Amino acid sequence: MNNIKQSLSSHRAVLTLLAAAALATVAGCSTTKLDTPVPVESRTGSSAGSAGSSGANTAGTSQSAVTPVDLSKSANDAGMGRVVYFDFDSFALKDEYRPTVDAYAKALSADRKKRLAIEGHTDERGGREYNLALGQKRAEVVARSMTLLGATDAQVEAVSFGKERPAVQGSDEAAWAKNRRAELNYK
Repeated sequence: MNNIKQSLSSHRAVLTLLAAAALATVAGCSTTKLDTPVPVESRTGSSAGSAGSSGANTAGTSQSAVTPVDLSKSANDAGMGRVVYFDFDSFALKDEYRPTVDAYAKALSADRKKRLAIEGHTDERGGREYNLALGQKRAEVVARSMTLLGATDAQVEAVSFGKERPAVQGSDEAAWAKNRRAELNYK
């Protein structure tokens, strides 16, 4: 009976920590201003096309080497990764994966017919139920970020596989780091 009480107590502690982490994540997201205008620099010059221009001096021209972005292509086509990695025992989205999430969100908002499955995974440490819950939180944080960036709830589906589908076999930090992930797959 004591073991059951201790187990319930530890599960409650884990759930309390998960809830606190979720609140901290949401609180951190709520302070981000998404509608702040970004200053744009004009690079048009007055010497472009003038009669005395020999073409050797291009400092004042408005030619650009920027390639236009085709939002109809998927994020995979644009060279973006399809995996978001997480720290141990965490479902906080790292800043280094925000461009990946942003690219998928833009692709989804550009084509409302696209659907994305976000699969949450964990490493082998921890119990089955705990890892399923953590994998679900990882998938949900990525899905929520995408909906905040323009995708609809109907376009993203968060699913957890916990520790059941490791990307890498092994019981060392390198293997565990590769298994703590959310995979982004178009349906």
